[in-house]
Amino acid sequence: MPLGLTLLVVASILVLFGVGQRLLDRMRLNDKTALLFMAAIFIGSLVPDLSLGRYFSINLGGAVVPLVLVVYLFVKAGTAEERSRSVWATLLSGAAIYLAGRLLPHEPETMFIDPNYVYGILAGIIAYLFGRSRRASFIAGVAGVLLADIAQGIENFIRNIPAPIRLGGAGAVDTVVLSGFLAVILAELVGEFRERLQGGTSKKNMRFENAEFTSAIGAEEYDDEAKERDNDEKDRK
Repeated sequence: MPLGLTLLVVASILVLFGVGQRLLDRMRLNDKTALLFMAAIFIGSLVPDLSLGRYFSINLGGAVVPLVLVVYLFVKAGTAEERSRSVWATLLSGAAIYLAGRLLPHEPETMFIDPNYVYGILAGIIAYLFGRSRRASFIAGVAGVLLADIAQGIENFIRNIPAPIRLGGAGAVDTVVLSGFLAVILAELVGEFRERLQGGTSKKNMRFENAEFTSAIGAEEYDDEAKERDNDEKDRK
């Protein structure tokens, strides 16, 4: 089974057993919604590509469903700043994949690793570095991959290159799933580490300096999830 589909199966099983509930909450996804999207990506990837022209086709599981999920999360983003970061991170991750496609060998068999995995890892890391929050990182990781394919299609059209572009197809589902999962996992792991280092969300407005927490008034806010958690707690009270 391809890596992307394997990751979807593993993630679905973990969600069914209640693992990752906190992460899903921070992304504004519930168990049913997350499972629905993962199942749709899995099933859609098995459906033949939809032809949109002589040299262009699109895959349901590798492009259409992930794009719907990206739009859903973008709308759910907590602040305008988070939306802005997700857009910039998407552009940067897409540009990185596009450039990597120029630098990597044109014969995949000469590489010790599948190029799709390289693209996925590259997009996931850049998406996290510039997206920062869980949602923005995931959005950028997934959308960046699709953006790179679209850019390649536009270049082929402008230069009149008769090379087919399969948006979300031809193994791209591995890249899409890997980049999205890696981006959000990095955001979660680093976010957890920062929270523990800073003493939890109760100290989110303080910074660690000279072995103790000091006031951080005027400094950058901790992250978008911390703000939203506070708002959620106030609403519950």
